[in-house]
Amino acid sequence: MPYSDDQLDMARTFIARAERTGRMVATAESCTGGGLAALLTELPGSSALLERGFVTYSNEAKAQMLGVPTELIEDKGAVSAEVAEAMARGALEHSRAHVAVSITGIAGPGGGSAEKPVGLVYLAVMERDGEPLVEAHRFTGSRAEVRRASVSAALHLIERFL
Repeated sequence: MPYSDDQLDMARTFIARAERTGRMVATAESCTGGGLAALLTELPGSSALLERGFVTYSNEAKAQMLGVPTELIEDKGAVSAEVAEAMARGALEHSRAHVAVSITGIAGPGGGSAEKPVGLVYLAVMERDGEPLVEAHRFTGSRAEVRRASVSAALHLIERFL
C-alpha cells in the first residue's frame, strides 16, 4: 500500500511524540491487512511508537487473538461499532500499549450488502482505563482507495489520543 506524504508526516509526528512521552500504540486491523502498522514502521524510530500490531482478518482471528466474543460477531457482524470497540479493547489487553486503534470494514469490491455496503469501515481508539471513541465511515472508490482512506482516518483518530 503506497503511503501519501500526509500519512508519512503524521506518522513522523507520532513517532516524535512517542519518543518524548513514552506512549505506545497497538493496532488491530482487519480490512487494512496490517496497512496501518506497516505505515507506522515505514519510518526510523517507529519502535518508540508501535508496541505491536494484530492482523485479524478472519472472525476466528478476532476471537482467538483479541478475545472478541464470537457471540458479538454473530450478533452484530464483524463490521460493526461493537466489534471495532472489542478489537481495540482486546489489543490493549494483549499488549503493553497505552493506546489501541482498530479497523474493521468492507473494502470491496464484493462482500457488501444494502445494510453494510462496500466502503463501510468502523474505527475505534481507546486508552487503558478510558472510554472508546468509535467512528463509522463510508468511503468510496476501489479496494485500494478504501484501504488507504481507512488508514488515514485511523491516523486522525490516533492523533486525538497521543
